[in-house]
Amino acid sequence: MTAQRSDPPRQLPLDLGHGTGYSRDELVVSGTNSQAAALVDRWPDWPSPVVVLAGPAGSGKTHLASIWRARANAVAVGRGRIGDSIAGLGPRPALIDDIDTGPIDEQGLFHLINAVRGAGSALLLTARRFPSAWGVSLPDLASRLKAAATVEIHEPDDLLLAGVITKLFADRQVEVEPHVVQYLVRRIERSLATAMRVVERLDRTALERKMPITRSLAAETVSAMDEGQGEFEV
Repeated sequence: MTAQRSDPPRQLPLDLGHGTGYSRDELVVSGTNSQAAALVDRWPDWPSPVVVLAGPAGSGKTHLASIWRARANAVAVGRGRIGDSIAGLGPRPALIDDIDTGPIDEQGLFHLINAVRGAGSALLLTARRFPSAWGVSLPDLASRLKAAATVEIHEPDDLLLAGVITKLFADRQVEVEPHVVQYLVRRIERSLATAMRVVERLDRTALERKMPITRSLAAETVSAMDEGQGEFEV
């Protein structure tokens, strides 16, 4: 009779709501986002009342926008119902995050830009693409967007990705050896969103197995997520 192998007991990790820090001190800056970070730091000395941060999903646009929103005391405006937010805006700056991920309220955006300019305020838009690729059909709005200052954020380089992964583990109060971080940098998709998912999965697996996060555990986790593919969609 063959003895059955008994797996080690697993600990069910509690969801402690590990928040990703969005403060300026927690922003990792490298060549890929330095221009955008400098623009946020320059506030309110901006080259234009309307600024667009453009970059791929997971490039850190939301982090930068959150820093600016807190610094400028800006109002977050929903993409689909922009016109409804204008009346109560007053002199406060406005932020629209991920404006090109769905249909844009073109009339509302046009009037919002006019209101911001008239109040001597500012509007920050984040998007995956440059305004010329948003498919805007309203000529007056297209003209306003051409006058906006657009700053491109690129996919994270090794320095930025390593810094973010280290920070994400630190947010969870987890210490990870540098060689494990470098392994993840070489293996995962080059986006901050993917880094967040990998760190979350590694942390949960390590807690379940009551073991430290090693290179072999990182390799196992990344391979499992690669096979799923859906884990890496951004």
